Amino acid sequence: MSSFEKTPGWLDFHPNPSKPKLQLPQGAVDAHCHVFGPGDVFPYAPERKYTPCDAGKEKLFALRDHLGFSRNVIVQATCHGADNRALVDALQAAGGKARGVATVKAGVTQEELQRLHEAGVRGVRFNFVKRLVDTAPVDTLRAIADKIAPLGWHIVIYFEAADLAEYYDFFTSLPTTVVVDHMGRPDVSQPAHGGDFELFVKLMRENPNFWSKLSCPERLSNTGPKALNGEQQAYTDVVPFARRLMQEFPDRVLFGTDWPHPNLKDHMPDDGLLVDWVAQIAPTEAERQKLLADNPMRLYWPEESGSQA
Repeated sequence: MSSFEKTPGWLDFHPNPSKPKLQLPQGAVDAHCHVFGPGDVFPYAPERKYTPCDAGKEKLFALRDHLGFSRNVIVQATCHGADNRALVDALQAAGGKARGVATVKAGVTQEELQRLHEAGVRGVRFNFVKRLVDTAPVDTLRAIADKIAPLGWHIVIYFEAADLAEYYDFFTSLPTTVVVDHMGRPDVSQPAHGGDFELFVKLMRENPNFWSKLSCPERLSNTGPKALNGEQQAYTDVVPFARRLMQEFPDRVLFGTDWPHPNLKDHMPDDGLLVDWVAQIAPTEAERQKLLADNPMRLYWPEESGSQA
């Protein structure tokens, strides 16, 4: 166990997730997940705004196999700051079955970026969620974007819907493929057509270098993981938003579990139920093939997919 003391009220990941009923396509990728520590081996960053439970690579890989995924995309967690050692360790242990999204500072050297690339990193994350990080100045982020572009990396952006208008021009100026976390965190009490979500759809429609993760219904939902007509159909209020993106941008969407689900306040999701939620947003085998296999392979393993993002 880590010697770090968890944030009071922290919810640990589900101890015994169910086995999904949904049969995933061969080669399915969990395109958004994390590793935390263990803190005694990979210390949490001094500037962190939360201290999580330990959630190391062994548990992540065991969950991957349990849920029926073949590969992972591991995203650097804010609790580790720009210290990517836990991420790199997990990538190196994965035997080619994982890619990474790192966090770097403006002073990062090309040599450091090359080492991360060799470990399996294929992108950097810019976080604009103020309760989680102190967002770097736009000029700093632009300098990082220019450094990583020659490597063919992409940029992952995490923001809340209310802040999209503020950053819209900066986002659309980025020189790489851009992947948006969790559909830009829409307010699902509003309509999926005609409401504030239209600005995000406009972003996707007018910028073909933008992708979106159809992930984290447990963070967005007001209805929660409730049964409907005797069937366990969780997070139904998020479905129209994800379904719209799946239908309008089928070649630019991804799905990830977000394990081990940092900073949730009201409940800890069953990861098997999250996988089954995919059947609501991608009801056909052809859609699930794109969402779970073809798209993430094209973005993260283009050398195996035979095409470029």
